[in-house]
Amino acid sequence: MVKFMKAVKTISAGEFKAKCLKLMDYVNQTHQFILITKHNKPIARLVPISDAPSDVFGCMKNTVAIKHNIIDPIDVAWNVNDE
Repeated sequence: MVKFMKAVKTISAGEFKAKCLKLMDYVNQTHQFILITKHNKPIARLVPISDAPSDVFGCMKNTVAIKHNIIDPIDVAWNVNDE
């Protein structure tokens, strides 16, 4: 599922150019993004770097729980070759 966040601030490209470093600090501190427009059309988004794991290995650790015995055979017969 993709979540869309609403821009906390919307600023023009000219304002972004003048206040770029302050805006980067703002985004870093608040973890909210800024929408940058040119002629009232969105052209870019200044977003914070997420705190997601940088390595793929182990990123899903502790996200799955085993609810039942997965070792013992089940009592259901599979008819794999039946069509």
